[in-house]
Amino acid sequence: MESTRVDRWLWAVRIYKTRSDATKACSGGHVEIDGRTVKPAQKVRVGDRVHAQVGQRERILDVARIIDKRVGAPIAVECYVDHSPPPPERPLQALFGERERGAGRPTKRERRQLDRELGRRR
Repeated sequence: MESTRVDRWLWAVRIYKTRSDATKACSGGHVEIDGRTVKPAQKVRVGDRVHAQVGQRERILDVARIIDKRVGAPIAVECYVDHSPPPPERPLQALFGERERGAGRPTKRERRQLDRELGRRR
């Protein structure tokens, strides 16, 4: 196989969960091949550089192999060379609601204190 649709390739190598997500991303202008925004039916070939915006993350991929059927993750990784920046760090979760083991539910007074500490109003 020499080429395939870009939306199909992005789905097959597991960049997007569904093919319709890949199609929507292409139609919305979130996918580029070699610096040009593309439509879902644009052909992708070995050696092309694909930029895809996936959620809050930018993915930069060089096409190493063409596939058009979804395959397992170990095989999918062999089909592209990833030049993406590292994913952004996740924010630390607030320690709200953590209590000592066996302490039970907070009383009404303890809930009010927690609300005051966190600056919430009821």
